[in-house]
Amino acid sequence: MATFLLEVGTEELPASFVGSALEQWRSRIEPSLQEHFLTPSAIQFYGTPRRLALVIEGLPLQQPDREEEVKGPPAQAAFRDGQPTKAASGFANSRGVSVADLEVRQTDKGAFVFVQQKIAGRATAEILTDLVPQWIFGLEGKRFMRWGDGDLRFPRPIRWLVALLDDTLLPLTLENGAEVCHSDRHSAGHRVLHPTPLTVTTAADYRDLLRSGYVEVDPTVRRQQIRQQVEAAAHSLSGTAVIAESLLDEVTHLVEWPTAIVGKFDAEFLELPTEVITMEMESHQRYFPVRQGADSSELLPYFITVSNGDPAKSSIIAEGNGRVIRARLSDGKFFYDADRQIPLESYVPKLATVTFEESLGSVRDKVMRIKAIADHIAAQLQLAPSDRAAVQRAALLCKADLVTQMVGEFPELQGVMGQKYALSSGEPQAVATAIFEHYLPRGAHDQLPETRIGQVVGIADRLDTLVGIFSLGKLPSGSSDPFALRRAANAIVNITWAADLPLNLKTLLEQVIADFARVDNTPVKDAAQLQAQLEDFFLQRIRTLLQDEKQIDYDLVNAVLGEGDFDYAERALIDVRDVSDRAQFLQTIRHDGTLAAIYETVNRAARLAAQGTLDFATLDPAGVVEPDLFQQPSEQAFFAVLQQLLPETRSAQSDRNYRQLVTGLAQAAPVVSSFFDGPESVLVMDENPAIKRNRLNLLGLLRNHARVLADFGAIVKS
Repeated sequence: MATFLLEVGTEELPASFVGSALEQWRSRIEPSLQEHFLTPSAIQFYGTPRRLALVIEGLPLQQPDREEEVKGPPAQAAFRDGQPTKAASGFANSRGVSVADLEVRQTDKGAFVFVQQKIAGRATAEILTDLVPQWIFGLEGKRFMRWGDGDLRFPRPIRWLVALLDDTLLPLTLENGAEVCHSDRHSAGHRVLHPTPLTVTTAADYRDLLRSGYVEVDPTVRRQQIRQQVEAAAHSLSGTAVIAESLLDEVTHLVEWPTAIVGKFDAEFLELPTEVITMEMESHQRYFPVRQGADSSELLPYFITVSNGDPAKSSIIAEGNGRVIRARLSDGKFFYDADRQIPLESYVPKLATVTFEESLGSVRDKVMRIKAIADHIAAQLQLAPSDRAAVQRAALLCKADLVTQMVGEFPELQGVMGQKYALSSGEPQAVATAIFEHYLPRGAHDQLPETRIGQVVGIADRLDTLVGIFSLGKLPSGSSDPFALRRAANAIVNITWAADLPLNLKTLLEQVIADFARVDNTPVKDAAQLQAQLEDFFLQRIRTLLQDEKQIDYDLVNAVLGEGDFDYAERALIDVRDVSDRAQFLQTIRHDGTLAAIYETVNRAARLAAQGTLDFATLDPAGVVEPDLFQQPSEQAFFAVLQQLLPETRSAQSDRNYRQLVTGLAQAAPVVSSFFDGPESVLVMDENPAIKRNRLNLLGLLRNHARVLADFGAIVKS
């Protein structure tokens, strides 16, 4: 078995590309080897700002010999009158066999010529020579560049190439116009700490050799080193490092030999909001802030940077970085002080200068629509007058910070600065909090708004975007969603579920569409079509969230949303929280066995009830079942069970208490089984039309009670 090393040396790569490239290699290279009948024992992937590398262990020196059955032309084309034709001889020649080796076999498409061919395994070195260029230039990413006068594209120019199979150099050449890169044994150490080349003798020595040249080529080890050094540096200051995982990932791919360095800034800058200081450090400078303690949100006047330079020069590096952050924080303080010179409300008219979408007007137009939508939501939720007033105030101010100098410099702080400026302007705490919260969740796993006012304004903002963009016909398609409409709809549903909001989305969409007008006051054309599109879109998001985030089995999702069942789709939109309750409850009773206990009874009743005429809404047996027509005690028992079940079902409808309903169905199961199969069983399809209708109505009522929970016909038997 052999070990293969590939190192692609480059000028400094973007940090984002290093991680992406290694992930692409992880997913592609092993399958690529297996396609060529090579199965390694292990593959290690390495990367730094100046190189991408991999070490493949346990490679055989050549492919195994194998036999391969190859299908040729149809038999009638290969042989005529028992003699081979040009088609047969051509096929045999192409496979390197004689015509005598061909055999005719019947297939479901007729008789064809086949040959059983022995294929000698190719040398692994030869295969790798073919694959390596594909691995390198198959990488994908943003902003690839050309260099020299050639056509090769890569994020940065390729400067060296190492390709060793054990200690044997594989001859590889990358031609880029007049510039040619040949594989050799020469790698590069750290630019500052080891500027002389490194000579790789054998593939197995690669990682240790690079370490001797002050390059930690393993990003996992480098990441852990950075975390430990940063935490230790913060501990030396009696503080706690703020280590954002995304920043840690980025810094890992910015250095080859990390050294954590402590820097300092003037304590007067701590008067700035913590979010501003943190954003300056993390986004602009790639510094790690330091808190006063693990449970404190207050910062110390220090930062920790990770250097890729000479550790002996740490004090000089710290001083230079300190000058930079002081200049950045001075700018931030200027913006912060200037922004607070006027009340937050004074920025609202300036929103008219910021375009939201050309056909939908300015951000100020959007704010006016958000106010109207928020009022519809507040009315639905029956908020108190004081809360409705707070909703209107928060909606008016929710985008005002977009035209402040601070948010102009740091767009990521929108909402954060709005909250700060609202408080400094004397706005109530509830309004200020809602300005911040209405942006939540910002990401897939971010926190959700916790206050009712923040929830209402956040939903209103997203509904305005959805209705507006859909009205322009700019619906998401495939992976394209430039306006993040899926994320907006997901947020509305998740906020509704988390806050247990009694939101009637169907009615709300009708109200928003009816009120909606573009910037030229043109009302929405074909409101019914727009309503249908948005309803379908929300149902798709609900389905996806139930399956992907709440991990509900697909058939149970079908059971609560219906498969082409208008009643269930309508119900899901009328009470968004209820569809989640029912799906999760079904998952629970599947796991505890309760679902299996009622499944057969309900489905059998529903299948027969379909032959009757009872509607899906009726639950009370009075008026639809005639006890005078009963011929067996089992019918009377069935009737009694339905009467007992009625209050449980009513409770489920009003209080979403589905446990009582299922308990009632479980208690009814043996009675219904006796109705079908017991000693006093009946023939449902009796010759007497009245008796038949009566019995079908009994079954239809049971089906209707079960339908309050779900469409049992959509559930797959466990």
